[in-house]
Amino acid sequence: MKCKYACQSDEHTFARRQFLGGMAGGIVGGLGAMTQPAVAAKLVKEQKRVLVVYMSGGLSQLESWDPKPKTDTGGPFRAIPTAVPGIHISELLPSTAKLMNHLSLIRSINTKNNDHGKGRYQMTHGRNKMPGADFPHFGAVSAKALSPADSGLPGHIRVSNGGGGNRGNDAAYLGPKFASVTVGGKPPKNSARDKSLTPTADQLRNSFRKKMNEGFSAKRRTAETDAYTYSYEQAQQLMAKRDIFDVTKEPAKDLERYGKYDFGRHCLLARRLLENGLPFVQVSHSNYDTHNENFNFHLEQVGEFDRSFAALISDLNTRGLLESTLVVVMSEFGRTPRINKYYGRDHWGTAWSVCLGGGRIKPGAVIGKTNKNGTAVTDRQVDHGHLFHTYLAAVGLDSSASFDIGGRPIPMADPSMGPIEELLS
Repeated sequence: MKCKYACQSDEHTFARRQFLGGMAGGIVGGLGAMTQPAVAAKLVKEQKRVLVVYMSGGLSQLESWDPKPKTDTGGPFRAIPTAVPGIHISELLPSTAKLMNHLSLIRSINTKNNDHGKGRYQMTHGRNKMPGADFPHFGAVSAKALSPADSGLPGHIRVSNGGGGNRGNDAAYLGPKFASVTVGGKPPKNSARDKSLTPTADQLRNSFRKKMNEGFSAKRRTAETDAYTYSYEQAQQLMAKRDIFDVTKEPAKDLERYGKYDFGRHCLLARRLLENGLPFVQVSHSNYDTHNENFNFHLEQVGEFDRSFAALISDLNTRGLLESTLVVVMSEFGRTPRINKYYGRDHWGTAWSVCLGGGRIKPGAVIGKTNKNGTAVTDRQVDHGHLFHTYLAAVGLDSSASFDIGGRPIPMADPSMGPIEELLS
């Protein structure tokens, strides 16, 4: 559903540059072990992964994770019981409510920010956006820390409409190797061998290229040429495994169960990618920037989310992947408890919620609370820094550790913060 009444801020649009189409020539050297086949199924199952469902625009916590029925801010929807006694969520999430024993809630977030771009940066980078400083996206950090050494596939995937293999610019000092690649339910563009080129000819061509590159590398090898080498050979690995990105390979019954609309197909693709060992996948649902007609929009859009998200969580659980996969449903902020004259809710970073589960997250927990009308946090206030530490810890990482960047240690997360320990097992 397209939200025509959103605030139309520039931050809703991401610039991308071509990944596959922009590969440079003059590749040097080889990757050796990095181009070996995928790890054994047992290791893939044990590998830690992250799934982010990003509710773009600002999901209303009052119509999702922290309903306040029968109050002046609560709106028309009821709160319903879940699989965990005592936990109630919005009636717009009946399927998710049945799976709440696998999930947890944080209801006490205060990021002190109501700007789309700054809020998105806070929630996906774990720090405030500041002039002259840039930090890697959560996906880049996950790809760097969790990618199997012998996987040639990109480790940081975003699933979006029209995604054709475009490479993002969101890895900061970790380098382009860990930047996002956007896909959209079909294999990336330019990822199939040209029909005029036989497999034998293609193999001979690549053998000749590698031989020439190795000769060049023996005398003039640099970090830049190694980066070109990795990009080229990663593209080759992607070509060899391009069917992983093709959601049409799934049974018709699964396509129906997830929903025959974009978000349903994207969730099914996310499951497919996680099953194949990709360490970070982000799926977006848009656009929750409901300054007008908040209730009508959430009635339709949250219902769509509920069906697909519940199917995905159920599958991850039954396939044994949830215990090794952190799942986070986040936005850049929540919506105002006050209902405006257009029956909408505005931007609100003062008291809102996220849902998460899997990995080391204790299932069926609720952290923090807001007051009766949802206008303020009354218990266990946290912000984006605490959340980022918690996400890293939930996949077995030491969130106080640092990356070694050119001999300089740079903390993985804001060193002034720490994880929400009571949420971790």
